[in-house]
Amino acid sequence: MSTEFNELLPVSHGDKAQVWIVGTREQVTHLMNEFYVKKIAKDRLHFTPIIPAPFANGKYMSVLVR
Repeated sequence: MSTEFNELLPVSHGDKAQVWIVGTREQVTHLMNEFYVKKIAKDRLHFTPIIPAPFANGKYMSVLVR
């Protein structure tokens, strides 16, 4: 992964674990909601905003920081 890509992500790379969700916008939104309902994520604010995935055309991504 390139340094430029790492700088685009608004998350710190400290001690926190990350779950990356990559797919269509609908898939990403669905999984974010599912993680919230199943209490994997305590709040939707733990997800980064949905952005276009720079490594896959037509795909979007979000990161859950726990």
